[in-house]
Amino acid sequence: MKEGQVRIPSGCAISGIIDKKGNRFNGTDIIKSIALMHERSNGLGGGFAGYGIYPQYKDFFALHIFYDNNQIKAKTEEFLNEHFEIESAGNIPTRKVPSIKNKPLIWRYFVLPRIYKVRNLNMDEDEFTARCVIRINKEFGGAYVFSSGKNMGAFKGVGYPEDIGNFYMLENYEGYIWTAHGRFPTNTPGWWGGAHPFTMLDWSIVHNGEISSYDANRRFVEMFGYNCSLQTDTEVITYLLDLLVRKHKLPMEKALQVLVAPFWKDIENENPKKAQELKALRTVYSSALINGPFSILIGYEDGLIALNDRIKLRSMVSATKGSKVYFASEESAIRVICPEPENIYHPKGGEPVIVKLEAKQ
Repeated sequence: MKEGQVRIPSGCAISGIIDKKGNRFNGTDIIKSIALMHERSNGLGGGFAGYGIYPQYKDFFALHIFYDNNQIKAKTEEFLNEHFEIESAGNIPTRKVPSIKNKPLIWRYFVLPRIYKVRNLNMDEDEFTARCVIRINKEFGGAYVFSSGKNMGAFKGVGYPEDIGNFYMLENYEGYIWTAHGRFPTNTPGWWGGAHPFTMLDWSIVHNGEISSYDANRRFVEMFGYNCSLQTDTEVITYLLDLLVRKHKLPMEKALQVLVAPFWKDIENENPKKAQELKALRTVYSSALINGPFSILIGYEDGLIALNDRIKLRSMVSATKGSKVYFASEESAIRVICPEPENIYHPKGGEPVIVKLEAKQ
C-alpha cells in the first residue's frame, strides 16, 4: 500500500510497558511489541520514550535536540551556554539502518539552569527549562528540542518504529517505563520533529487518532505561554497536561476529567457534590476538553496512564503479569512479549487507567 492511495483513519499504533516496582529492563521488548503492529504505520514516523534510562545523570535535564545544520547548532549552543550549566554534551549514539535516511544532527545535553537566572526570574527550574525549550522551538529555525525531562528521554524519527528503535540502539538503554509509537499521518506532515512521542519536561505522549478540538486547545494553551510549533495535533495534549498538573496544580485524576470530561447527561446522574465539581471543571476548562477519536499513553515521573476518547473510537488493551503492566493498540502486541498474561482488560471510553510506581504511591 502506498501513501495517498487510501486513507486509514484508524492507523497508528501505540504500546507501553511499566514495571511498578521500578525494575529496569532494556528496549528490546517495546521494539518487539510495536513491530508486531507494523501494518498500522507507513514509515513516516516512529518513536519511543524511556524512563529511568539516565541514572548517572538523574538530577540533570536531558535535552535531546535535532539540528538541521551546524550553523543552527552553534547558535543554539550559544543560547544553552548562556542559560544552563552543561554537565555533558555529545551526539546521541545511533547505528546505520538502510531505511533511515536524511537524518538531522541528533545531540544530547545534560544541563542544569543557571541559578542566578532562575532567581532573577523568580521561577523554579522546571518553569525556566520549559520556557527555554519553547523559545528554542519557536525562534531557532532548524533546531527542535524533542525531549527535556530528567532521567528520561525520547527517541524518534522518520521510519518504521522497529527501524527507529534499531537506529537508536535501544537495547543499550534500561528503563522502568517504555512507550512506543508507529505513525500513519493523515492530516500532518511526516518529519523528524513530528514523530511521536511529544514531550515537555517529564511528560511524554504517544497518540493514535485525531484531535478535532485542536484549534480550541491550541488557543487555550498559547494564552499561558506555550507555542505549538511541531505541525501536529498531538503536541497540544502534552502542553495541556503540563499546564493543568504542573502549573495549575490539579490532581492528576481531576486533570484527566478535564481532558475527557463526562458528558453533561452523565454529570447530571452523579451525586450533587460530585456533579457540582464536574460542572465547575467543565466550565472553567471548557477549552481544554479534547475531542475526536483517540487513544493515548501518558508517561510521567510517577507512572503510566492510558486514556481513550469518551466513546472509545480507537482501540486500547491492557494486561498485567507480575509487577509489569502492558498497554497496546492490539492484544497481539502484548502477547508477543507476554504470552500468558494474568489479566486482560479493555479500558472503557473516557476511563483513565493510571498505573503508578509503587515508590510514588
